[in-house]
Formats: sequence, C-alpha cells, structure tokens
Amino acid sequence: MENWLSASGWQRIFLNQTVWINSAIILFGTLIVWWLLRTAIRFVSNRIARYSEQRHVRFTAILVEILRSTSQSLLLIFSLLISLKFADLPANWSVAIAHSWFLALILQFTLWIDCGIRLWLKSMLRDPLHVRNPVTTVILGILLRVVVWVMMLLAILSNMGIDITALVASLGVGGIAIALAIQTVLSDVFASLAIGFDKPFEHGDFIVFGDIAGSIEHIGLKTTRLRSLGGEQIVCSNTILLQQTIHNYKRMQQRRIVFKFGINYGTPAEKVRQIGGMVKTIIEGVPDTRFDRAHFLSFDESQLTFEVVYFVLSADYNVYMNIQQEINLQLMAQLEQKQIRFAFPMRRVEFTGGVLPRINLSDASNEAPAQSAQR
Repeated sequence: MENWLSASGWQRIFLNQTVWINSAIILFGTLIVWWLLRTAIRFVSNRIARYSEQRHVRFTAILVEILRSTSQSLLLIFSLLISLKFADLPANWSVAIAHSWFLALILQFTLWIDCGIRLWLKSMLRDPLHVRNPVTTVILGILLRVVVWVMMLLAILSNMGIDITALVASLGVGGIAIALAIQTVLSDVFASLAIGFDKPFEHGDFIVFGDIAGSIEHIGLKTTRLRSLGGEQIVCSNTILLQQTIHNYKRMQQRRIVFKFGINYGTPAEKVRQIGGMVKTIIEGVPDTRFDRAHFLSFDESQLTFEVVYFVLSADYNVYMNIQQEINLQLMAQLEQKQIRFAFPMRRVEFTGGVLPRINLSDASNEAPAQSAQR
C-alpha cells in the first residue's frame, strides 16, 4: 500500500502542470539572466577599458581585470537565485534562498578583493618610477589575502548560526603561542616589511654600518645580503641591520671635502697671503667642483697649516679621487713656481750649560775598519 502511494505520489508530481511550468520558468529564466549578466559585465568592463586607455589610469585598468575575473559558476548561481523569484515555491524555501544569496555574494566579493590585491601588487612591482622590494611586496600580499579569506570564512560561519566567539578566541591564543615560538623569525619578517615600506636602502645601494661596507645584493625575508669591497658576501639579519646607524652613499648627491697642507715657516707673510686665492683659482678651474673656502688655519709644530673646503658635485668616489689628485698636482706646481716650499717635520736642539766635546771625524772613520777586521 505504501509503495503504491509512493508511486502514485511521484506520478502526480510528474503529471502536475504547475511543476513543469515552474521548472521551465526557472530553467529559461536562469539562462536569460545569466546571458544578461554576462553581457552587462562585458559592456561595463569594455567601457572602463576604453576610458583607461585614454586617460592611462592604473586604477581603472585594475578594475577592468577584476570585473573580467568574475566567476562564471557564481554568475550562474546568481541567475538561478534571481529566476527562483519568479517561480511559485514553498514558503520554507525562503530561508535557504536567503542563505544562498549571502554565500554567493560574499564569495564573489572575496574573489574580487583577492584579484584586486594580486593585480595591485603586480602593478607596484612593475612600476619603473619606484623600485620596490619584491619580498616585502609578496609578504604584504599574503597577509592581506589571508585576512580577507579568514574574514569571509568567519562571516559564513556566523551567517550559518555558528557562534564564532570561541573560535576567534582559540585562534588568538594559538596565534600568541606560535608567535612566541618563532619570535626571532617574526622579528626578521617584520623588519623586512619595515625595510620595504621605509626604504632606508634598496637593491644596489652602497651602505656602511659599523665596520661593514658593501652593496646590497638581496633583501630577503629574514636576512639581507651585501657584497663587500673585498668580494665576499656578507649576510646580516634584518633585525640587527635596522638597529645599526646606516650610511647610504648611493643617495649622496655631493661630497664635502676637507683637506690640509702645510708650508715652511720661512715663507714670507706676503706669499702666505696669496696662497688662499691661489687655491681658490685652482679648485674653480677643475670641473665638477664648488669652492667653499681656503684659510691659513694655525701655527703648528713644523708648519704653517692651511685648511681647504670644497664640494665634489658627484657621488662617485673615483671622480672625487681624480679631482683631488688634479688639485694636488696643480698646487705643487703653483707653490714651486712661487718658490714656496712644503713643510716637513723638523726638530731643532739647542745645547746650553756646557761645552760639547770635539769629535775628529777622520779618526772615527779609521777606527771603524780596524774594528771590523778584528772581528
């Protein structure tokens, strides 16, 4: 009897005209709405793409790619949910349809945001005007995407009626335990992020900190690698590196040079007065320099000391050395022409309070061969 009723019940359902009408409405409505949604998205994305090509706006180009990445499966689900509005369905289906709308919408929004993050990070790496650390950019992208997907998962669980308070608390406790266990690694990772955002140095910069000097070869997740002047590679922890005072010579626009030289105490005052102007003429005649000052500084132990200050309008160390060499050579030639001698260390000893014994140099020279023969 039950089998007959069951069979007759299914028969009545299949022969029910309302069921077939609703099914046809849902099927054809889904296909039509799906085609309309695809056409609308394609139309909007093409219009935005043409605007982006005319104005060269990076944000609109990213928006076009986000729209074109719309999931076709979710689009078909949206079409089905819209077509269900036109069908005669039982009242208890409304809750399930509402949940389905929420799940589909939040999943699609999450996919759009995830795609936007990836495209934004790629555009940052391709920007020729601002060279960015790829490691930092990848870390930032992973963190942002993890946050987006975790929030999406928590929102879905909350919509399904699950209490997420205990779950969030458990995740917090677990995160604290993991952070304490790998705090050294995490400190280096966050130091890498700080290097990427603050940019105290970048790839190719020549830096000096402590007794270490070298060019940046790689900024990694945990360490930074430098190539020293001696040729060896130096690996330094990111955390320790940021604790140092760093001199970045790559960003130096000019060099301030201070050097001194001394002349003989026997030089007349009139010639000493001319030396400052002579040094100024020499430096101004050398390219890529800017003269600052040249002064008779002090009376030192064995010389009259001059101090000279000038600027080299280049950060290249070889350029500075070539300029200093040319200044030195011209200074030597000018002082020689004016018969001014460079000073050299001298010590004058004056004997008082007695008579020095006389030394016969001829006798001393005769005694030296005799002593060597006896040996």
